[in-house]
Amino acid sequence: MPNKTIYVSDDDLALYKRAQEIAGNLSSAISIALRRWVEMEEGRLEGYDEITVRVGRGTGRKQRFSGVLLAEGGRSSKNGYEAFKIYRSRTGKFVLHADRRNQYIQGASDEEYLTGWRSWIGNWSSDQSWSMAQGESTLTVVDTIEELRDQIPEDLYALVEDAASGPAVEDLDI
Repeated sequence: MPNKTIYVSDDDLALYKRAQEIAGNLSSAISIALRRWVEMEEGRLEGYDEITVRVGRGTGRKQRFSGVLLAEGGRSSKNGYEAFKIYRSRTGKFVLHADRRNQYIQGASDEEYLTGWRSWIGNWSSDQSWSMAQGESTLTVVDTIEELRDQIPEDLYALVEDAASGPAVEDLDI
């Protein structure tokens, strides 16, 4: 295996020392960091962004990928809302981030408040209950746009189809 010499400034010595402590093998840590940097930088030069989304229940966890936003939209109902973002990944796949956070249920003491003119003004009864769940966000990766058809609203699907037909980046000679 060839040896390479890396010159480190005095200001960065503490950083390299800490990396050595964490990784155990500094050259391995440098290679991993460089590999990730090169991958993200090549994506950026091709017009892709580093996308970080939250998935899971509540605060969940974060997932990151390289992609470009094609379209976003949402829908709401009496029980909460759903927000959708659709990306094209650097590998050509389609990524759906669905956020279904504020899901709630309002209980009425009487069925009469759910229909007719009373549903327009609401239930002013003191016998009410409600429940709210954190909801969750999901990340779905599919190979084709058609696989998204049943997972997002129809009008959003039309936007995604239109956006996906164009190039991720168009170089203009202006």
